[in-house]
Amino acid sequence: MSNPKMQQRRERRMFSTSDDSAMTKQVEATHAPDGREIDVKPILQIVDEILVRFIARTVEGHEVKRDQDALEMTAALAEFDMLDSLAYIINKISCELSCKCSGGGDAHSSTMVLLNYMSSYAWHAKVVLTLAAFAVIFGEFWLVAQLSAENTLAKSVALLKQLPDIAENFMSLKPHFEALIRLVKAAMDVTMCIVEFKELPSEYISEDTPPMSVASTHIPIASYWVIRSIVACSSQIASLVGMRNESISSTTEAWELSSLAHKVSSIYEHLKNQLVLCYQYIDDKRHIEAFHNLIRLFETVHVDNMKILRALIYAKDDVLPLVDGTTKSRVSLEVLRRKHVLLLISDLDLSQEEILVLDNLYKDARARGDTHYEMVWIPVVDKATWNETSKQKFEYLQSLMAWYSVYDPFIIEPSAIKYIKEVWNFSKTAILVALDPQGKLSSPNVVHMLWIWGNLAFPFTSEKEESLWKQEIWSLELLVDGIDPTVLEWMTDGKLICLYGGEDLEWIEKFTTTAISVAKAGKFELEMAYVGKSNAKERMQKMIKTFTTRKFSYFWPNVTSIWFFWTRLESMLYSKLQHGRTVENDDIMSQVMTVLSFDGSDRGWAIFCRGATEMARAKGDSALICLQDFDKWKDRIEEDGVVQAMNDYLNKNKPPHHCNRLILPGSTGGIPQKVVCAECGRQMEKYFMYRCCVE
Repeated sequence: MSNPKMQQRRERRMFSTSDDSAMTKQVEATHAPDGREIDVKPILQIVDEILVRFIARTVEGHEVKRDQDALEMTAALAEFDMLDSLAYIINKISCELSCKCSGGGDAHSSTMVLLNYMSSYAWHAKVVLTLAAFAVIFGEFWLVAQLSAENTLAKSVALLKQLPDIAENFMSLKPHFEALIRLVKAAMDVTMCIVEFKELPSEYISEDTPPMSVASTHIPIASYWVIRSIVACSSQIASLVGMRNESISSTTEAWELSSLAHKVSSIYEHLKNQLVLCYQYIDDKRHIEAFHNLIRLFETVHVDNMKILRALIYAKDDVLPLVDGTTKSRVSLEVLRRKHVLLLISDLDLSQEEILVLDNLYKDARARGDTHYEMVWIPVVDKATWNETSKQKFEYLQSLMAWYSVYDPFIIEPSAIKYIKEVWNFSKTAILVALDPQGKLSSPNVVHMLWIWGNLAFPFTSEKEESLWKQEIWSLELLVDGIDPTVLEWMTDGKLICLYGGEDLEWIEKFTTTAISVAKAGKFELEMAYVGKSNAKERMQKMIKTFTTRKFSYFWPNVTSIWFFWTRLESMLYSKLQHGRTVENDDIMSQVMTVLSFDGSDRGWAIFCRGATEMARAKGDSALICLQDFDKWKDRIEEDGVVQAMNDYLNKNKPPHHCNRLILPGSTGGIPQKVVCAECGRQMEKYFMYRCCVE
């Protein structure tokens, strides 16, 4: 990447080495604008038609595509009525160009004469008027030269001027015209740039703003070289007068024009780069303005949600911005008017597990008359890395969704993306932003309460979440609700249930074999369910295959159920954190952190349950030893029950040392500054872990 300071130095050299400060001052001294405004666009369109399109069609032999814009331009030109004063000055400049150039005068002096004559005009007007004057000269020359073979009047004028026959001398004239064409195009490019600078919106960029102020220092000398280029082109046309019977040289003059074209092209590149910086500055200002407008919109009360949705998704009416996930047809934002809306915001790494669970919840909500909401996927993507693969991934994810999605990720304005990231704290993990029918924010992220309670969390407010927590206690039902009805049936039947996890196959085999033996010896019904390990999709697929073959116990036959079990636990933790809870004052949070810390261990773990609330839990080795020592606590079963007897044994036989790890995904947000160990109550040390799991 080039150094910006070096680039600025090169730019200064480009303008100063060829054009010393004395000439720059001389050029600027001719400038005394009187404030008159000229609409140069129609003039430029005519000049473009004569000098660029006509040249491409005739001299270069290229066919110019007449697209809809060109046809509309032609229609506009037909109605254009140029002011008499402009026609006069264009004619006057044409005369000056013809006279000065015919005499073979000094190009610099001729240029300064023209600049003095146009002193009262702005820089952009000077170059446009000069180009228009040359277009008249070139147009008249070409009409006469081209028509002389078939039109008597044109032939007579060509004879009086002794113009060369273009058809007969085409090969010798071709280098002249090719060099002239390059120079005219370069001059047109610089002119367009100067006009663009003039038309930049003053409400977003002013003359003293650095990108604009830098350009303003270069525009006078750039204008000088445009006009000087036109003087050179006019001289080239004038030199053809009297050349009918002369041999036409094509070396020196063509080289001079080419050299000048190279210089003007360099000026254009520098101005264009500065123009890009100006547009970036304007875009930044507009985005900041739109960002603050979004903030104000969310602080304002509305009769419906349309202003909010238009500001977030798409404000114009020229396209249908949404795709209906059910019909796959394009629809307008009107389908969301005065409805509860969940904005699903994610990158393109949204998992199929998330989509599958959301799909079930969304379809359930639509089937229930009292819990109806709409959902819209807003993908946050990087334009710099967008490619065909990204497009295919976007379309694939979109095809999986039954809800609405934006038809194109790039219709979302940068100001909306800024708001999503800075106000709603979106980073990488998907969030679900809830808006009520008036567009008011119900919650900046309802994903946790949706994972925990599903559609019972509707209408997804913080008050609703608090109310739901008040109804909950730590129980097996809370742990597996919405995942597997089989486990809840076991609970209803009063069976002893063991949930266990990890991926140490040696421990799993020993533990399940021992547990089954203990159940037989104690003559109680035991059901075991393997719940896997978090964030290990590929490894869990292998474990499912192993369980299918070796039949250790009952297990969930798909990774989605395993993923959802652990995701719900994490959601419980984050939900509690958002409500200011700690392990010291909240039993559910303490129990959740214990299970999550079990998952962070190298070995397995187990939770034994009977009924809704009776539980005993331990890490792998402790749980296995407890079962192996069944004879030491079996006598307590009749009086206390299996679970309480296990708890008493585990509490009396705690290992002297323990090392609990709690691994939380840092991208989810809300990581607590202080976490205490759920086993001993001491504050846990915090480490940063960077993980790349290629499975």
